Amino acid sequence: MAAKAPVKRNLSAEKRARQAEAKNARNRAAKSTIKGVTKAVEASVKTNDKDAAAKTLLAAIKTISSAKSKGILHRNTASRKISRLTKKANALAKA
Repeated sequence: MAAKAPVKRNLSAEKRARQAEAKNARNRAAKSTIKGVTKAVEASVKTNDKDAAAKTLLAAIKTISSAKSKGILHRNTASRKISRLTKKANALAKA
């Protein structure tokens, strides 16, 4: 965790600090959720469960796309994550 910033001297700086703190918490929560759904997809692929892999892949795509639309992830980063997860799930479906 980062240390608290020094005390601000004017109202706009104080408000900016509050907003940055709230935004940081939201972004951290969203990124944590993305990591969780990614691990869920990889776990279902590892256990060779095609149905679970398909379900978790759809949930992961939805979560990642949502983060992309909110500006938490860059569009290329989101596309790369979705592509890699889809490739893993599709490899399981072919096998």
